[in-house]
Amino acid sequence: MTQGTLLVTDYTFPALDAETTAAERCGLSLDARQCRTEAEVVAGLAEARAVLVQFAPFGAAAVAALAQPSVIVRYGVGYDNIDVAAARAAGHTVCYVPDYCSEEVADHTVAALLALLRRLPALDAHVRAGGWKGVEIARPLPPFDRQVVGFIGLGRIGRAVLDRLRPFGFRFLVADPALTNDEAGRLGVGRAAHECVLGEADAVLLHAPSTPQTRDMIDARALASMKRGAVLVNCARGDLVVEADLAAALADGTLAAAALDVFRSEPLPDDSPLRTAPNLLLTPHLSWYSDRAIGRLQSLAAEEVERFFRGEPPRRAVPAA
Repeated sequence: MTQGTLLVTDYTFPALDAETTAAERCGLSLDARQCRTEAEVVAGLAEARAVLVQFAPFGAAAVAALAQPSVIVRYGVGYDNIDVAAARAAGHTVCYVPDYCSEEVADHTVAALLALLRRLPALDAHVRAGGWKGVEIARPLPPFDRQVVGFIGLGRIGRAVLDRLRPFGFRFLVADPALTNDEAGRLGVGRAAHECVLGEADAVLLHAPSTPQTRDMIDARALASMKRGAVLVNCARGDLVVEADLAAALADGTLAAAALDVFRSEPLPDDSPLRTAPNLLLTPHLSWYSDRAIGRLQSLAAEEVERFFRGEPPRRAVPAA
């Protein structure tokens, strides 16, 4: 006899095998829904003892609808759609899965960066338009060992990117308040202020979380301070960048190129200025994806539910604010 439900508020996965197994092991029945609003989430919580959340909003009303201390697990790296403070205050455990796709995001970031630095999007467009004057399109094109790659944030994914880029001969600058001078020395990177990274780097990679301090950090002022001809890659969080300002910077040549995998509103709106911005490589929030990553995400999320019911501490609790 089941003792409540494991509610999956919403999902984009082809199957829920790991979740079904976890529910059975915990004496729960699986209640899989496709909630789009918080009201729909609340409607499914009456019998819930554990919750798996993908994109559905899980705010204070949803927290209040949980009848007893439960575990709430976010499928993914971010947890902006969950009211973590309210959940903790009510005695719930909140977990996430920040490491299911670190390698994939690092691979995607490096692929985008190298494509931009070698001017591949511009060269592709030139050839498709009937051109064959590659040098005119590509210049200036310094070799990699004469270029500086700047990191805004150097967490798990940033360090995986750093490891992949070392063989190319770049120099590295990092702006990250958590990075000490000793650690920077061990990693072989320069530690610098945010403004210095923007002003000196030939390529800027965003690896920062979305916080009140980082939202809109790449705005018109920041873009104007960047080295002319630099490139920008964002596979982190969409709201780090003011998209209209980025489109304008690409249009007037302030930036040579940019690559975005994340956006403020997803799917990207039809009227977004990014759609017509030149020298911009767009991917549909797919840097996390590989055949392995989906199964890993579901398994790690489901295991947190089992861990909760065994009375064990979570593998990855959402960090304290």
